[in-house]
Amino acid sequence: MDGTGIKERRAGVNQRGVRDHNERLILSTLQRYRAVPAADLARSSGLSKPTVSTILRNLEVDGLVRRGDPVRGRVGKPSIPIELDPDGVLSVGLKIGRRSADLLLLDFAGNVRAQLHSIYDYPMPDAVFGFLRDGLQTLLSTLPDTLRNRVCGIGIGAPFELWKWHDLVGVAAERFRAWKDVNFTAEVAAFSDLPVYVVNDATAACQAELLYGRGKEFRDYAYFFIGSFIGGGVVLNGTVFEGNRGNAGALGSMRSTGPLGEAQQLIDVASIHLLEARLTEVGIDPEVLWKLPQDWSSVSRHVETWVGQTAQELAKASLSICSVIDFEAILIDGAFPTEVRDELVERTRRYLMNQDKRGLIEPQIEAGNVGYNARSIGAASSPIFSQFLLNTNAGLAAI
Repeated sequence: MDGTGIKERRAGVNQRGVRDHNERLILSTLQRYRAVPAADLARSSGLSKPTVSTILRNLEVDGLVRRGDPVRGRVGKPSIPIELDPDGVLSVGLKIGRRSADLLLLDFAGNVRAQLHSIYDYPMPDAVFGFLRDGLQTLLSTLPDTLRNRVCGIGIGAPFELWKWHDLVGVAAERFRAWKDVNFTAEVAAFSDLPVYVVNDATAACQAELLYGRGKEFRDYAYFFIGSFIGGGVVLNGTVFEGNRGNAGALGSMRSTGPLGEAQQLIDVASIHLLEARLTEVGIDPEVLWKLPQDWSSVSRHVETWVGQTAQELAKASLSICSVIDFEAILIDGAFPTEVRDELVERTRRYLMNQDKRGLIEPQIEAGNVGYNARSIGAASSPIFSQFLLNTNAGLAAI
């Protein structure tokens, strides 16, 4: 595959350029509430009914929204809900993890149309971009010709300073440090003309939870995603806040204390790589942690110990976070089976009860529900969010 077929498939969904504020407001409302009658859109947005009608007509012409079935049974004319057209916009998302990479195709309604998975010892640049190049060709080949020009971009979710968190030596270590000089946009441009959006992988997971998970239940919250290494995100005013340099919510770097009183980071005491190391010590192949579909039942004895230790650290970190901003909730999710997540959340709640909470408002500890795919779904949502949805924190990043 030389990528020629990919380069010819340009994004075609922005016929009239960048969507204006009012269009983004309407699309964001539909994304949040799924199906909304035009009259309700006018009331919630503060726009006049004629203005909303004009916007919806334009969006319908562009193929971004569609009319649902009439809702009958009320006095007067039946209302017709408006909803996002899943085929209106498509996007590709790549998650680069320490032990695995995932590539998927996401539609406007948040449905995963197709997905590819790759496991490796370490994410070397040539292997990762080869996986993206070949996988992009595979994903796009699943689409009919009428939808290929609806792909609006490629989102890449990768850890911040990827080149720093490895334990390789020799030639392999030198190759891994090449990530420091990698220009993601230039690498992708070698085989695709689609625009590229690079985001921190944990921030991407936070975005996925906001758009497609339980994030809609809370206005302001902090979010933990536990993968090989723990990371996080911050949601303010109903929007993920990335900060001036895209690294806000780097919760994995929060300070912690080791068993001998030594200074550590949360990433050192609450990450899956600790469980992975323990399995290796006792002669169990840790690859079981990264296979799909996930099933950790064969290592449940070791998982139980890891959950208890991780929950203690999350309880302490949750209060530290809330000493800065009084978040109403802390959401916890990760690259593990649902039953492991639920036990971790419950144990964190219990440990929180015994913490010193003087001067603090105790947050709700809640489970996220996007799960393993959060980072790749969030990465795929970046082109969609940037081009079509409303960022209510846009002005904050310039402060």
